Amino acid sequence: MERLKAKIRSEGQVLSEQVLKVDAFLNHQIDPALMRDIGQEFARRFADAGITKIVTIEASGIAPAVMTGLELGVPVIFARKHQSLTLTDNLLVASVYSFTKQTESTIAVSTMHLSSDDRVLIIDDFLANGKAAKALISIIGQAGAQVAGLGIVIEKSFQVGRAELDAQGYRVESLARVASLADGQVTFAE
Repeated sequence: MERLKAKIRSEGQVLSEQVLKVDAFLNHQIDPALMRDIGQEFARRFADAGITKIVTIEASGIAPAVMTGLELGVPVIFARKHQSLTLTDNLLVASVYSFTKQTESTIAVSTMHLSSDDRVLIIDDFLANGKAAKALISIIGQAGAQVAGLGIVIEKSFQVGRAELDAQGYRVESLARVASLADGQVTFAE
């Protein structure tokens, strides 16, 4: 997606050879027009997948997931990272480690929102080591639902996440594949 790549080039900040900061448009301040385009692109790519629900993790995946859900006409569920007084019983849970935050979180989705009848599209802002994707896959599996695919806004293809998901047979569609962050420059994979 060329518009996304241009935004990464112009507003993204390379903090290290492992970390790309995109909080100017994706995961702190959000560019609504770009999110609309991202939602339309994911909807186009997964139009034939029979999606009944979209699942993401709070908070960075919510904007692209909601826009994709709007385009596909399906509900969006976000796995919560924090305990809530209203989210206590009948939970599907998994642990996820965040490389950028250097923390492990327990994420949860209510069993009321996922069932064995669902074909689920996972949407997330980044794919690096695949920890978030694997946690969401676990939750979807606990519900007996089927993972129809993963839509990733930015993939760091120099890390292992994509290869591991491919090896497990999952369909992964990334809108921007970063090959390298060496020397403070973003290099895209084709």
